[in-house]
Formats: sequence, structure tokens, C-alpha cells
Amino acid sequence: MTVVNAWSVITPTIAAAGISAWGAFHPRSQLFGTIVRSAGTGCALTFDDGPNSQVTLRLFSLLDKYQVQATFFVLGKYVREHPRLAAEILAGKHVIGNHTYDHPSLVFFSRQRIIDELNRCEDAVFQATGARTVCVRPPFGFRGPQFRSAARQAGFSKVVMWSINGRDWKPQPARNVGGRLKKVRRGDIVLLHDGDHRTSNANRSHMLEALEFWLPRWKDSGMQFVSVE
Repeated sequence: MTVVNAWSVITPTIAAAGISAWGAFHPRSQLFGTIVRSAGTGCALTFDDGPNSQVTLRLFSLLDKYQVQATFFVLGKYVREHPRLAAEILAGKHVIGNHTYDHPSLVFFSRQRIIDELNRCEDAVFQATGARTVCVRPPFGFRGPQFRSAARQAGFSKVVMWSINGRDWKPQPARNVGGRLKKVRRGDIVLLHDGDHRTSNANRSHMLEALEFWLPRWKDSGMQFVSVE
């Protein structure tokens, strides 16, 4: 009779689960498809979960002051609430990306449910701006093996992640966000938030203050800013 060592079965199973989890949750993983994770020789500022009537206009003014182009990964439900803000993103020469309609975790969604969620956001963006988006970012950065094909079928050519996370999704001292932004270098895609998927009109003054500190310093250093499109 052959005796099976339990660890010979358990260990590969644990390893496979660990690899799958890394593939689904790590922002730099390409296990489940190619992603955009570098801005080349420039730096890309990206803002998720808006538009936000209390923040986005102030952010436009700040970006315009330093002549910085950015990318906004919007939620369809907030585009429905604030269509003029969505239109002003494009009017300001910024780029709009799709961040789904409701910001659910898509890891265990079927491909069709993912397509439906992306299309609802896309419909809201098109009604507000008359334009289509080409780039998408999954909520929380979470994506399963079905996400890439769903995004492609929905018409998106780029899945955009990030290399620097401002971790600004809740109120905090601006110096905390600024300390994380200190790591920004050429080639980075920076994740920040002008909105909050849990509530509209969220406070993002800490993010704005941190950017007000860093933008002139980045510009003085010769940093060039690009969109992810």
C-alpha cells in the first residue's frame, strides 16, 4: 500500500492559493493579464472614486496652476450625480478612466457581471461627456482571471494599476500623505482619491494639501506629468 505524505498534497495547494491571491490582489501582478504599471519617463497622477463636488473643482485649479495633466478613474454613480464635473475633466485636458459604476470587488464576479458593471459606468460617462474611455482600473485593484477578458470585451485596451499609493482614502494629517508621496519618481503611476466610493462629497483636504506641497517641488525638479492614456 502506498502511503501518501499529507504535506506533499497540502504544500502545493497552499502555494497555488498564495500565487492566485498575489495575482488577484497585488497591484503589480500580471498573472491574470497585462497591466499598465509604469508612466515611462514621466509621472502619472491618477485620482479614483470621483467626481466629488467638494474636491474635484479645487483639484482642477491646483493641477491647472502647475500645468499638470492627470487621469480620473470615475465611478458611474457619481458621474450621474455630477455630469458637469465629468465634462470638465475633459475640458481641462485631463483623461477619464472607468472605475466601474458602484465600486464592487470584482474578484468573484462572472465575466458578464464585470462587463455589465463597466458598461453602466461607460454609459454614464458617455451621457455626461459624449466621449468613450479606453482605460480601466478595477476597484481596490482586485481582479481575477476573468477580468482582463471582460475588460477587453467591454472595449478597454488598458488595465491601469499603480506603483505609488497615497493611502489617502480616509481623513488624516496631510503630512502622512505627503510622506508617502516623497517616494514618487519618474515612471511612477500615483494612486490618489478625489472621492470616496462609500459616500459622496467626501473630505479630501489632506490629499489637496499634500499635493499643494509636492507639485511645485516636483515641477522644479524637472518632473514631467503625463496621462495613462
